[in-house]
This record gives sequence, structure tokens and C-alpha cells, in this order.
Amino acid sequence: MTDTTIAWDTYSRQRPERRPVNAAGETTWFNWTQYADHGPGTDPLGLQAGARVLDLGCGKGGNAAHLAAIGMNSFGVDVSPVQLLAATQRWGGRPGLHLQQANALAYLREDGEDFDAVYSVYGAVWFTDPAALMPLVWNRLRPGGRFVFSQRPPVEGCYGCQASYIPRGADEDPLVVKRWDFEPEAWEDLLIVHGFRNVRAEVLPAPPGPRKVGTLLVHARR
Repeated sequence: MTDTTIAWDTYSRQRPERRPVNAAGETTWFNWTQYADHGPGTDPLGLQAGARVLDLGCGKGGNAAHLAAIGMNSFGVDVSPVQLLAATQRWGGRPGLHLQQANALAYLREDGEDFDAVYSVYGAVWFTDPAALMPLVWNRLRPGGRFVFSQRPPVEGCYGCQASYIPRGADEDPLVVKRWDFEPEAWEDLLIVHGFRNVRAEVLPAPPGPRKVGTLLVHARR
């Protein structure tokens, strides 16, 4: 088991489960942001019925399960067996949902059908070197396919590869994973360099309330 797998297994045990229903009473829903019942839903993916859609770093599977529930051919990959176990226990067996434990880069390198959309919500795109990831995503998207991802906006002056710390017990050092933070304009430039078009990066404001940090949402097409 790699250090990265151990780190995300640890993280998974610290995260609460998705609510049984959202504010609208729905049992599945799509959320791009760190706030409940907030954000643009599935619209950024531009999906047609039966589309093949890939979630990179699907975690406990809530977004991927929602896409399956609305008729998509939904694929989710995550490096953490603990995350995937939780996803399978809650969502497994749903028609159209395919979950697999895998490193995102290794999965994208595999032979297989291409996708109409690839997305990541605070997932593998944030924690994978874009120089390695973006060419693989481009190769696995169908012409016109969409690549959309969300993560926290960068801290001013802290750009490029950064460290995220995952706490453990009181007598244990935290686990460390790398993440990649850039300003919206820098993400746009990176995507254009790697062949994407119709690129847009924006910061969605936080909903009304005491918390002020928004969500970086990046859109691109092959």
C-alpha cells in the first residue's frame, strides 16, 4: 500500500457521510463546492442522455451515483480502498454506476472507450501534477468532450505544488499529500497549452453566511 493510499484512507475515516437527502429532499445530487446545496449542479458537464462520464477521485461516490441515477454511464475511480468501500456500500449495484480502485494516472493510461466528460470535485485533479494529468485527460475525451474540476482557490502567493497535511493520532506525525494551486488565469493558460479550448476558470462566491472562501471552478473542452 502506497503512502498516498494510506493518506486518503485516513482522510476518508475522518469525513462525514453524505446526508441521506439534501435540502430539496433528493436522495442523490451533484455538488461542486464545499457548501451544502450550493453551486451549478450538472450543467457545466453539458451531458446528453447516456453519456460516458468519469469522476477522477470519486471519494465516497455521491456525485458519480447521482449521474448514474439520471441516466448517465457513470465511472468513478479513487486510490483509496476505504473510500471505495464506503461508495460501494451506499451506492453499489445501481444501474450505470461503475466504481474502481485505481490511481487516476494509471486509469487514464488504460485502453478503453473514451468519455464525453471528465470531472473532479476536490479530487484527483487537485492532487496530481497537471503536466502529467492533462495530456491523459485530453487523450481520453471524445472530440468536444468537457473537462471540469473544482477545488479551493489558492492562497495569495502560494502557487504551484503545495503540501496538504492529513492529521492522525496525537502521537503520530500528519500524513502529507501534494496538491497543485494556481490562480484562475494560470489554470486557463495550462489548459490551453495542453490543447484544450473554450477554457474558463472562475471563483464561485460562497453562499450568504459567515464563511467567505469561494470555490474555483474550471471548465474546458477538447
